[in-house]
Amino acid sequence: MQAKRALICGISGQDGAYLAKFLVEKGYVVIGTSRDAAASSFANLQKLGIRHAVETVSMSTSDSGSVLSTIRNAAPDEIYYLAGQSSVGLSFEQPVETMESIAMVLVRLLEAIRFLDCPIRFYNAGTSECFGDTGNQRANETTPFRPRSPYAVAKASAHQLIGTYREAYGLYACTGILFNHESPLRLERFVTQKIVRGAAQIARGGSEKLQLGNLDIYRDWGWAPEYVEAMWLMLQQDRADDFVIATGETVSLRHFLDRAFRYFDLDWNEHVISTPGLQRPSDIRIGSADPSKAKAVLGWSAKTHVDGVVDKMCEAVSS
Repeated sequence: MQAKRALICGISGQDGAYLAKFLVEKGYVVIGTSRDAAASSFANLQKLGIRHAVETVSMSTSDSGSVLSTIRNAAPDEIYYLAGQSSVGLSFEQPVETMESIAMVLVRLLEAIRFLDCPIRFYNAGTSECFGDTGNQRANETTPFRPRSPYAVAKASAHQLIGTYREAYGLYACTGILFNHESPLRLERFVTQKIVRGAAQIARGGSEKLQLGNLDIYRDWGWAPEYVEAMWLMLQQDRADDFVIATGETVSLRHFLDRAFRYFDLDWNEHVISTPGLQRPSDIRIGSADPSKAKAVLGWSAKTHVDGVVDKMCEAVSS
């Protein structure tokens, strides 16, 4: 039986690297894109020990011709779009780039699939940021979007585009509405990695205070290697659909802080300060999820909840 082929746009990032590893272990031929594949280090693939098992190609997402030829040459059964600007905070500084890299690139990919008229299954990386502040409501697939950042606006637009192409053109296209998911591959600009690395540095004798923004936020934090399985499962269904992917457990950032610092036998209150300059122009206070549809339809549920996530990340920076 011929091996399935998957094209991963954004293979250099956290999710792209873990997805590549998951698919390689499933026996897939995995092709990953980069703006300049010859110059890219693909460091995360190296860390996971799969660089040799993945083919990498150059693709300019701003060039429709490059997108079309890449898809034609790769001849994938499945495409995963995990690329684009991924930082909420940075999106306030780079709103145009954020909209371009998320929504406009998605249109080029969908148009290429439509033009080629091949039975390609397409996964789009969505985000819980689209819901805005959920308050006491646990967001599910029918919860209205109330985006509060350029990043969330771009992702909400992409989500609507997926639905439009699915209904109007019959494409097998779906969006995973993923709540926060972390791992040792997270960049340090993300608060979870900043906390874990900051705690580890202080435990080694560092004297500087860890400066963070708003501490009064609540999130659903999961383990990224588990979430890529949910992405894959979405493309194995008979019918394309969208799914909320989360643990279903929401805790405060202070809980995350406490767990990380206690791992290193530290009291975070003695080492952390909240700096107004690091706060976003508008922030989401509470993000709460109802992932019951994913469990019922995909058979997927999170195995690692927030305390396990924190411990695994702390263990990684300790080794």
